[in-house]
Amino acid sequence: MYVLVAGGGKVGANVTRTLLRQGHEVTIIEQRAERFRVLEEEFDYVVQRGDATELHVLERAGIGRPPDLMLAVTGDDEDNIVICEIAQKRYFVPKVIARVNDPRNQTHFDLLGVAPTVCATSSIMALIEHEVPRHQLAHLLEFKGEGLEIIEVPVEAGSKADGRTAAELKLPDGIRLTAVTHESGLGEIVRGATRLIAGDQIMAVLEPGLEDRLCRLCVRAAHHRLRGARGAPTRRQVTPAENRDEP
Repeated sequence: MYVLVAGGGKVGANVTRTLLRQGHEVTIIEQRAERFRVLEEEFDYVVQRGDATELHVLERAGIGRPPDLMLAVTGDDEDNIVICEIAQKRYFVPKVIARVNDPRNQTHFDLLGVAPTVCATSSIMALIEHEVPRHQLAHLLEFKGEGLEIIEVPVEAGSKADGRTAAELKLPDGIRLTAVTHESGLGEIVRGATRLIAGDQIMAVLEPGLEDRLCRLCVRAAHHRLRGARGAPTRRQVTPAENRDEP
């Protein structure tokens, strides 16, 4: 597999190192002169110097082949969007992966169809949500292309779901309960006869926008609230990352 990596910071260098170790062909592009020299000492001819948002730099790196995968992992979200847009629409690169430095910019990636994306902040927030079970709906995984997501929600005492079977909940077509973990730590696949009790953690696959429907069943009205990194405010313009990827 031929992979083109834009951005030679810690993320780009680590990914390149791992891919080379696995036997893949890789070219990494880095703009900063000092960082380029560091990378060149380790990777030799694999490194190209230049601005990956410029066509001649991408062409020199071999985007015209095209690569099997384009990774845009610079410290600038706007650059990552531009790089992926060029790769997809001009050179018909079959797969791209983009780094999102500021989660407030995720909407811009989504609107332009740049997917999948990786955001360290959002990933950490998802883990925090998972480790704080009280009154929380945790977004575990999102499949943007398929229009599905996997969430986890607790069953609270006194909620509509407490003491009922999965079949009795009469969920809409866009929600499927898949597994439940009891307070004892034991889990089971959810079936129609599975009875839910307070303290259970339910894992569900659902269509985006139906989280509120499930929460109304599992969480008491006084505690009903949705939280998550995805709810962070968005900006009309791409927000610069406060901390750029440093060598």
